[in-house]
Amino acid sequence: MRILVVEDEQILADAVAEWLRREAFAVDIAHDGTEALDRIGVHAYDVVVLDRDLPGVHGDDVCQAVTKAESSARVLMLTAAAGIRDRVAGLRLGADDYLPKPFAFAELSARVHALARRARPATPPLLQRSGIRLDPARRQVSRDGRPVALANKEFAVLTELLLADGALVSAEQLLEKAWDENVDPFTNTVRVTVMKLRKKLGEPQLVETVTGAGYRVR
Repeated sequence: MRILVVEDEQILADAVAEWLRREAFAVDIAHDGTEALDRIGVHAYDVVVLDRDLPGVHGDDVCQAVTKAESSARVLMLTAAAGIRDRVAGLRLGADDYLPKPFAFAELSARVHALARRARPATPPLLQRSGIRLDPARRQVSRDGRPVALANKEFAVLTELLLADGALVSAEQLLEKAWDENVDPFTNTVRVTVMKLRKKLGEPQLVETVTGAGYRVR
């Protein structure tokens, strides 16, 4: 799943992004409201972690833009103002959740996970298909009862394939949801990741390649 972190304090933005990447999210960063709106116009984010007090275009305006665009993205608003009046104002602007600063990264992560689930059609807490069992909350994968240790990108790709429930997922779709904007779309990074995923899942192979169309779990 893809997250946009909008925070003008670079150190905090980098720290939040690094924490979320450890959770197998693809994360982009914007340091002001204008940059945030540009990215939101290009990518289909699942969650926008949005600092309210931004330079240039204010966070309130960014939040309203997301709401008016009828985007499926959920907004987690961050602010140093922790009063009830401030929280109510943020929620009335269209934010889905509100987290005052300073915050614990573990709580931020839990809230992002909850919003990411709401950004998509309802999915079961466990994803299962063809003997594969994936627990998104615990980041655990098994095949036929055997634990499978996956790297973050392999986990993210498998999650997208299982969410598709046997339908084809194109390489472009995997790039959009499992990688951030720094990836070169013309590299073979998706193919290499799928190859590593197949090897770790073992035989018989379950991830099928449909030439020119994409990938699916049989």
